[in-house]
Amino acid sequence: MIRIFKYLKSSIASILIIISLLVIQAMLDLTLPDYTSKIVNVGVQQGGISNAAIDEVGSSSLEKIKLFLTDEDRKYIEKHYKQTRTYHDEIIYKKDNSKNDEKLNDIMAKPMMIISYLEQSKNSNSSEIDMNILPSNVDFYTLISSMDDASKKQLLDQINEKTKKLPNTIIDQVAINFVKAEYKRINIDTDKLQIKYLFKTGLIMIAIALAAVIDGILTVLIGSRMAANLAKTLREKVFKRVVSFSKNEIKMFGQSSLITRTTNDIQQVQMVIVFLLRVVFYAPIIGIGGVIKAMHTNSSMTYIIGVAVVAVLGVMITLFLIAMPKFNIVQKLIDKLNLVTREILTGLPVIRAFSNEKHEEKRFDEANQTLTKVNIFINRAMSFMMPVMMLVMNLICLAIVYKGAYGVNDGNMQVGDIMAYIQYTMQIIMAFLMVSMMSIMLPRANISAKRILEVLNTESSIYNKKDTVNFKKDKAGIVEFKNVSFRYPDASYDVVTDINFVANKGETTALIGSTGSGKSTIINLIPRFYDITGGELLVDGVNIKDADLKKLRDKIGFVPQKGVLFSGTIEDNLRYGNSKITNKDIDQAISISQSKEFVSKFSDGKKYVIAQGGSNVSGGQKQRLSIARAIAKDPEIYIFDDSFSALDFKTDAKLRHELEKITKDKTVIIVAQRISTIMNAQKIIVLDEGKIVGQGTHQELMKNCKIYQEIALSQLSKEELENA
Repeated sequence: MIRIFKYLKSSIASILIIISLLVIQAMLDLTLPDYTSKIVNVGVQQGGISNAAIDEVGSSSLEKIKLFLTDEDRKYIEKHYKQTRTYHDEIIYKKDNSKNDEKLNDIMAKPMMIISYLEQSKNSNSSEIDMNILPSNVDFYTLISSMDDASKKQLLDQINEKTKKLPNTIIDQVAINFVKAEYKRINIDTDKLQIKYLFKTGLIMIAIALAAVIDGILTVLIGSRMAANLAKTLREKVFKRVVSFSKNEIKMFGQSSLITRTTNDIQQVQMVIVFLLRVVFYAPIIGIGGVIKAMHTNSSMTYIIGVAVVAVLGVMITLFLIAMPKFNIVQKLIDKLNLVTREILTGLPVIRAFSNEKHEEKRFDEANQTLTKVNIFINRAMSFMMPVMMLVMNLICLAIVYKGAYGVNDGNMQVGDIMAYIQYTMQIIMAFLMVSMMSIMLPRANISAKRILEVLNTESSIYNKKDTVNFKKDKAGIVEFKNVSFRYPDASYDVVTDINFVANKGETTALIGSTGSGKSTIINLIPRFYDITGGELLVDGVNIKDADLKKLRDKIGFVPQKGVLFSGTIEDNLRYGNSKITNKDIDQAISISQSKEFVSKFSDGKKYVIAQGGSNVSGGQKQRLSIARAIAKDPEIYIFDDSFSALDFKTDAKLRHELEKITKDKTVIIVAQRISTIMNAQKIIVLDEGKIVGQGTHQELMKNCKIYQEIALSQLSKEELENA
């Protein structure tokens, strides 16, 4: 899979943007639990008062606070609180707008707590702090205000000693209660403060959520476009490589497998790339960030996160071990299903002719059922993931609530902290869940990537040399076989052996022989569909292995045994070999190939649209249009691989007669089964079991080649042969 990433070089800018967006999104997601905690702790429990840095305070309360401060802290307080108004003849002091809340909170929280407990002790004769450090029947505030600095310091040290074991949360809560009571005492609407805080914090949370949504949409959009471009690049490269393959490589992979690799496998990689880019960068940030945030909230529950992570990893590894071997099987089964489907659709007329629909349906069902069973097994294994993950998440929530309840009871935590901790833990588990999902998707994509790279890394066995040789003009059109032998890859014997003949310019050279004698194999060697395994094959005086492959094939007008037409108009098909030909050339090719009669009957004429595979024209029409395409190309060498077999004798004769007019200065090589098609050829090559057993004109071969005589007499009577 990693080797696929080299095709993302052109998308570096997009990747950097995605990373930036994911970092931003992770920071936004990690911020929301903190605001949830503030909503509960500050907005609900504390009435919108975030800390002990009181905004407004009466002079009497401020003087009490100062009694418990050092000289330095007292001066700091006096610096930041100024007189603003009076209420019931009491001066009200207001805090300035400088950013000093944290320090003021540290200074004022403990004095506020002490005052609260003193008031509580005075009213109820009980307190959470033992204040039995004073003489009986003495007012604490009067006493401390009359003390000298040394005595005052000694008294404050005793108070600090009594309060130092109290958790900060208790000190802050009591101090905030003091602030709330003070606000009510000096006629400040605390309900309005609470609503204002909740509204403001709620708006911030909505803004963060919207920003995260927009960020996520942009990330998916950019990632999807990048993955789509990668898929496009891979399809282009795979297609170009497949087109460059010789028949050996296509046979090695199989047509159905090449289709699967170009479509399904690339789609698998595309899907994973989108998910991978998001998970690889987002999951670590959210996971590590969640751990840090959770530990900052309460480090005593860190072990719960560890248990959750171990549980998630256990589930992930188990599923990975179960599902991994099946992914490779799935891709092979898709290949098989494509192969069966392609064979059935291609051979549908034969299937119907033999009334074998049930057999083929059964064959398809077997391939389909096998693939379905493997997919069901994988899906069943994967179906355990979500329930198990939900169970883990719910158990973790219970553990946090259970542990957090004790923390709240002991004053070490607040309810909002528990909620935030649950959210952080869920984010951490979700990060690992995404990684686990990735670990399930990645193996299948990895197998698909390997299959794609197998194609991209396979070089065609037929290729151009670095230094190609130009064709010799003085030998233009001459095709020469010198002791040529050929065997198919992995075959144990030669298909053709010691083939020697020359096809000259201005002549027609014909090949005939029994089925399997090697006729089509020999002509497939000329355009280098296969490379010869022995001897030498020359075109225009140059060994075709030394020539440029494109230039070689540009010289040849090849008409295969089975006429192949492409979807598009008749005109499009005729321009396939030469896009620059004129309408006059097209009309001439149609006329020579004896296609004019049926083309003129089409309502659109040469603009008539050919269906996929030429399914809307007959076999003979398809063959004639294939011949017309070769004629329109106006090549140097014509090769007809039994291309007249679907024509009746009359049409065959007319076509060859017209063809002779335009091939006087061309080289024509014909493979045929009919004696009537080739008897006028200047040179006839007779093949038997891959060897030349006769060579000459029709008359010469009738005298000295027994195999040719047998073929001729099996098709025509003696009288017909003599008249010919």
